[in-house]
Amino acid sequence: MKYVVVIPDGCADEPVAELGGLTPLQAAHLPNMDRVARAGVVGLSNNVPPSLTPASDVATLSLFGYDPLKVYTGRAPLETAAMGIHLGPHDWAVRCNLVHVPDGTMQDFTAGHISSEDGRPLIQALQRELGGTEVAGGVLEFHPGVQYRNILVWRGTSADSPLAGLTTQAPHDIPLKPVADYLPKGTPAGRDLLVSLMEASKAVLADHPVNKRRISEGKKPATQVWLWGQGKAPTVEPFLDTYGKTGAIISAVDLVRGVGVLIGWHRIDVPGATGYLDTDYAAKGRYAVEALGAFDLVCVHVEAPDEASHEGKAAEKVKALERIDADIVGPLLGALPRYREWRLLVEPDHRTTLATRAHAHGPVAFAACGTGIAPDAATTYDEPAAAATGLAFDPGWHLMRWFLNQ
Repeated sequence: MKYVVVIPDGCADEPVAELGGLTPLQAAHLPNMDRVARAGVVGLSNNVPPSLTPASDVATLSLFGYDPLKVYTGRAPLETAAMGIHLGPHDWAVRCNLVHVPDGTMQDFTAGHISSEDGRPLIQALQRELGGTEVAGGVLEFHPGVQYRNILVWRGTSADSPLAGLTTQAPHDIPLKPVADYLPKGTPAGRDLLVSLMEASKAVLADHPVNKRRISEGKKPATQVWLWGQGKAPTVEPFLDTYGKTGAIISAVDLVRGVGVLIGWHRIDVPGATGYLDTDYAAKGRYAVEALGAFDLVCVHVEAPDEASHEGKAAEKVKALERIDADIVGPLLGALPRYREWRLLVEPDHRTTLATRAHAHGPVAFAACGTGIAPDAATTYDEPAAAATGLAFDPGWHLMRWFLNQ
């Protein structure tokens, strides 16, 4: 049996006035996803427990069949797995965004969607100026990642860490809001450590040649780093041991790749995959079709709908969904019947609403079809259709075992 999971990140939404009172899933032309709905079932899955922050880290663990209440330790440790950064028993990882905060408000949590080529030397400058020394009982390491997404590691020497018990805020959930209202909260030592590093980063980045060039080109400079999503290395049982299936992950986002690597899936990097609206959808579709021959389960993650929501771009969100439908779901539906027995699941990780430009709690719609899945009455893949069937998984991590027919 072959299994495919397609994740249109953050596509779940509410009715939008700009789209005639429809959700993006309703407004988009999605013949292949609707085909999945007609051939199988649609329903709802609640991937984020109420006690946890609605974000891709928690939701992806749930979507992949793991109880986040048991295994989740923080966002950053999941990304370090994809980056090949080892965390010892006393080490902590912290997400380190390059952001654009020129006037005390979070104007752009991506620093103008800074490229990896521009971001790398900025993070390397932070490592030279701020890293490598012992701070609060640990040594700091700044690691460049993809675009604005980077990692700070605090190498601890004992089980006591100033980062334990801190509450931090994701920058993509505070667009155009005063950052002073969302600084880390908790133990004074940990709070002061992160706040002081964010403050110190401003001077390091202010006069950096990369930022000067970006300003001359009319681009947004990275004015500072934003630190959040801290955690220790999680302990997660491999997917093969838990579900008896091999897997592969296709994503341009280190977080999602990290979850896949953490559970033992093979990482497939696709040229042209950017984690943004300009990603090469067709290349992801081709690589996914090719991977079917080598793995039991292939997961294709596309960040674009989530990014469109964070920018409040309804038309771009619809366009991204239509590209996923045409270039990824369509080719997979064409290829899967070669394997006789197969199943395909389309499901976002969490809700990201255009109205708030932020993640939100609540169930998301999924569609699944294939061998052994008897069709229900649904004919379209969207939120109202999913709510009408009565099929629901809460907690959402139970959906994977159902999908695998276990």
